[in-house]
Amino acid sequence: MTYIQHAADIWSAHPDLVAGVVVATGITPDGDTGADVEEFSALARARLAAAPEAEFPEIQAWRRAFSRMGLKPTQYRCASEALLRRLRKEGALPRIHPLIDLCNAISTAFAIPVAALDTTRVSKGLDVRPAHGDETYHTLSGQAEHPDPGEVIFADAAGHAHARRWTNRQSGHSAVRDTTASVLIVMEAMHGSAAEDVPRLMDALASRLSRTWGGTPSTALLTAAVPRAEFSV
Repeated sequence: MTYIQHAADIWSAHPDLVAGVVVATGITPDGDTGADVEEFSALARARLAAAPEAEFPEIQAWRRAFSRMGLKPTQYRCASEALLRRLRKEGALPRIHPLIDLCNAISTAFAIPVAALDTTRVSKGLDVRPAHGDETYHTLSGQAEHPDPGEVIFADAAGHAHARRWTNRQSGHSAVRDTTASVLIVMEAMHGSAAEDVPRLMDALASRLSRTWGGTPSTALLTAAVPRAEFSV
């Protein structure tokens, strides 16, 4: 069993937040997501051809949120903005793992941050909340850091911070790797049509996961009225 929930003060500070969650099992490193990756990347490239990512309402909403948190939005960017910037400059994103590649591509297509975590590396569940400052965050290279007090993190019962600055950086501790079999995937948005776009993203991702790895992923939509979801994994 695992869960995810956002703290009450997150909802009060960011009332426009909409979060979607997908939990899937049976993940293997040999799944073929190449066609889906190209489909979603092409959608993102077409949108970037019309306007830079900084003008997307999805990105502007996260920039405003980062500013409210006291972060300089051009120094600390949400994950989808960082991916879109790289896609615009390089024309493609590096291939890492079929699941990560899919999540990155669909994140650029929707311009919404998408975080995928190995559930076996998360103790009990995730609380999206302000940091106390004593949690431990591991970079992708394995270096240990401590988040700043009040910084929004993905925290678990063992004191791990699985993300820093909310949607800015994921932790290497729970990063998807070749041994990953079950994942918890979180997508969060605050722009005007987030209530429609997040469910569309969630459904699109769940259908691709099912088509590639089989089974029926579990999904949940989180709002201030329904801030917590639990899943069997």
